[in-house]
Amino acid sequence: MKLIHLSDLHLGKRLNDFSMLEDQRYILPEILTLVDAEQPEAVLIAGDVYDKSVPSAEAVELFDSFLTSLSRRSLQVFVLSGNHDSPERLAFGGRLMESSGVHMAPVYGGALQPITLQDRFGKVNFYLLPFLKPSHVRAFFPEESIESYTDAVRTALRGLPLQPTERNVLLTHQFVTGAERCESEEISIGGSDNVDASAFEGFDYVALGHIHSPQNIGSPRIRYCGTPLKYSFSELSHSKSVTVAELGEKGELAVRTVPLKPLHALREIRGRYDELTLRSFYADTDLPESYLRVILTDENDVPEAVGKLRTVYPYLMKLEYDNARTRHTADFSEAADVSSKSPLELFADFFTEQNGTPMSEQQESYIRTLIEKIWEEEV
Repeated sequence: MKLIHLSDLHLGKRLNDFSMLEDQRYILPEILTLVDAEQPEAVLIAGDVYDKSVPSAEAVELFDSFLTSLSRRSLQVFVLSGNHDSPERLAFGGRLMESSGVHMAPVYGGALQPITLQDRFGKVNFYLLPFLKPSHVRAFFPEESIESYTDAVRTALRGLPLQPTERNVLLTHQFVTGAERCESEEISIGGSDNVDASAFEGFDYVALGHIHSPQNIGSPRIRYCGTPLKYSFSELSHSKSVTVAELGEKGELAVRTVPLKPLHALREIRGRYDELTLRSFYADTDLPESYLRVILTDENDVPEAVGKLRTVYPYLMKLEYDNARTRHTADFSEAADVSSKSPLELFADFFTEQNGTPMSEQQESYIRTLIEKIWEEEV
């Protein structure tokens, strides 16, 4: 059985004040063309359909059009909510859509019911597990000790009627330990959102969402497909694609990718202002049509540089300087770099700075618990 694995569409996203809707309107038909070429039995969309829990009307209209186009093909579509989605809003109308082959994950209610498809090798059972926090699962299993995200996922998956002779597929949206992150994903709270891959024992393929870089976790059996578009400059090196997973007989799995080409590339250029204002006239004719981070190496700031550069590069998103002044500032603030540290690590640094000694294990445990509680209560 051939599956197309997608996730993290983030419809309606804005990047550096640029709406990505035009790019998303372009890439979704490209994916449909790929679907037509591959002829899969199912398309899996593993969460973060929208960029916000209350998406714009344009984003909803775009997803409605995409789902309608998929439903007109001879395939099944599975969709679940991610941490950016409202599970209630995304699940609306799900029972009505079943007859069109579109299966929307319901709001988590303490149990998962499989949706079974069949091919020449037998049954394939699909389970849809939306993004969960420990508090979501505790509500249905008050007698269980659920302290971590791994505990939550293990509990949610415990007792599923997984048939060892049948193929079982899980769609879920979590951060699995060992995955490479980038700045466009939410930073872990002290690592508390990690889910151990061992929680997915018994599944022949785990279609993950949440991480923007396509990657396997341990083996092709547990896979992030990544985003169809680049959503931050930390993703410059990513090669965006669609994952195609093919299930043969029980135990047989082949995974490959099909590249996607965006409407506008995301790129970075650097140099002096007078060099970059000439660059569009030679060497690289694609630059004016690319989303750009421009790094100026002039020692003095260029007045109204953004406006001037946009006459040459209309899709300039971000302007930075790399010179003696900024390098000195970067050296000064290096120890205070918060982008790569969790709130627990930042608090530990603050505690040590204020008290001249690191936190004890008891203090660290208390702060970790407090941070996790605050994190879970966030909307």
